[in-house]
Parts: sequence; structure tokens; C-alpha cells
Amino acid sequence: MTTAAFTPWILGLTGGIGSGKSAAAQRFVDLGVHLVDADQAARWVVEPGRPALASIVERFGPGVLLADGQLDRAALRTLIFADPSQRQWLEALLHPLIGQEIFSYLAKAESPYAVYVSPLLIESGQFRKTQRVLVIDAARDLQVQRTLQRDNTSPEQVQAILQAQLSREERLRHADDVVVNDRDLPWLHEQIDRLHHFYLTLRGGQP
Repeated sequence: MTTAAFTPWILGLTGGIGSGKSAAAQRFVDLGVHLVDADQAARWVVEPGRPALASIVERFGPGVLLADGQLDRAALRTLIFADPSQRQWLEALLHPLIGQEIFSYLAKAESPYAVYVSPLLIESGQFRKTQRVLVIDAARDLQVQRTLQRDNTSPEQVQAILQAQLSREERLRHADDVVVNDRDLPWLHEQIDRLHHFYLTLRGGQP
């Protein structure tokens, strides 16, 4: 089969903060699956010299820049979580640009399927560009506990992020596959390995 005739299908991977989607994503990478992370793409589109960064500085002022000209993500996060309209403006600017970066990268995949990881897969509507959706799920109190252990942040900020994200019920409504990640890392790896073998049997993401 020539490379030109080969089109990998796209698995959308999502989950709320602290659900373990990054650990799940890393397991897919370890298994040799081509993967792109929305957070990586979000960094690409706001690098110095890119138009998106200039628009952000024009809107929020030079206080959102670090000394080296890179975006100060912590400063920007504080501004947008304090004001939902600012968050909506930023998402409207970045989502289309991030989508272009992601799907041009995924199109180059050499594995039978490719994984697109995004915490906002459902909210952004980009799940419609995937052929299948995997949700990594966890109870809310477990999400809070894990995030506090991992990040240098306050319980209030974790709650604000959870409020801004889609409800578990709505996320699960869009899922083709669900892993309830309430055990240890080896168990999570087993679940991803099992799904990976299943995904290799699929054409176009569906049985």
C-alpha cells in the first residue's frame, strides 16, 4: 500500500482535569501511535512571531509576556478565569488556529490510527472531526485530589477550572469508549493496551 492511499482514522481522547488523560496519552505514544496534544498545538500557535500572540498582547497588554517575549500562561490564565467573556474571546481566536495545526499534523500519521488529545474536545466541537471518542473518567473528588498533588495551585483554582469544563455527564454522552481511571497506573496501562488492540482491528474507527 502506498503512503498516499493510507489514511489513518482519528481517535479523540479527552477527560477532565486530573482524570489521567495525559498518562493515557503517553501510553498510546509508548505503543507507537501517532499523537498530537491540543496543549502542544496551543503552544505552537502562540509562539513569538505568530499572529495569535500579537492579538493576545493587543487585547491584554504586555503584562501577559515573559521577559523573553514568550507568553506568560499563568498571567493569562488568571485574567481569563476571572472573566468568562475574556475566555470566550481567547477560545474564539485560538480554536480555529489550533485545529489547523492539529489536523495537518494528524494527516501525516504513519500508524493505523492517530490520537488527538484535548481537554476541550467536546466543547470546541472538534470531536466531529474524529471518528471515535475515548473519555478518561474520574470522580470529581479524585480529580481535585490529583490536581492539587500535581500542580502548584489552590483548591479554588481547581474548582474554577472544573466549573469551566464540561460536566462529566455531558462528556460521557459523547463517548464511544470510557476508562474509569480510579486505580493505579499499571491498571490504566492495561486498559489502554486492551483498547489499542481493539482499535487496530477497526477501519475508520468503527467496528
